[in-house]
Amino acid sequence: MSLIRLDKFLADAGQGTRSEVKIKLKQCRVRVNDEVVKKPEIKINPDTDKVSIDGKELVFEEFQYYMLNKPAGVVSATKDDRDKTVIELIGEDKRRDLFPVGRLDKDTEGLLIITNDGALANSLLAPGKHVDKCYFARIDGRVTEDTVKSFENGLDIGDEKLTAPATLIIEESGEESLVRIIITEGRYHQVKRMFEAVGMKVTYLKRLSMGSLCLDSSLGIGEYRKLTEHELDLLKKSK
Repeated sequence: MSLIRLDKFLADAGQGTRSEVKIKLKQCRVRVNDEVVKKPEIKINPDTDKVSIDGKELVFEEFQYYMLNKPAGVVSATKDDRDKTVIELIGEDKRRDLFPVGRLDKDTEGLLIITNDGALANSLLAPGKHVDKCYFARIDGRVTEDTVKSFENGLDIGDEKLTAPATLIIEESGEESLVRIIITEGRYHQVKRMFEAVGMKVTYLKRLSMGSLCLDSSLGIGEYRKLTEHELDLLKKSK
């Protein structure tokens, strides 16, 4: 890896903004190869140089990948003036360039990938890739086999073209129905608009999977963890 400025390394490693990092350097809290360093412009090699702050060694990660069980009430954004963002839920040392892969509506729960790997995100979200996204939904209305066929045929949700064929699986049908739906697109409020197109309303929505990556059932609402190497490999194969 090429050499990078020490202050950039520290900022990327989640140790604060460039300004905050410079203060820590002046306070003699940073060591490079066990030597105190105060100059932010010093160049280091993240692969070979040992960097620590307050005695804690920092491990350089060019890319970070998190699985988040998104709670309702939190927005899928990096910054927001009114609401808490999904990035704020990642509490450990994190790269400052993290972002959510795609969006879940503010009131939607479930699987959200947080990363700074733009190439992976673009490949998963590209319209031509048709990456499956599976949701569990609670519906105000009776979902029938006719509804299933409508989803298979594509629906007019007010866009220029019909939605791509979607798979609708009925778990319970009644005045309130429980379903799973698999879509390959990511249009704005798509699942909600699809049910509105057939005269029904989504009252609860949770994403269960994206491509081959499934939400870890042990993650509580608002909890997260890093992806395993195996999960990352599976996700990249979904591209």
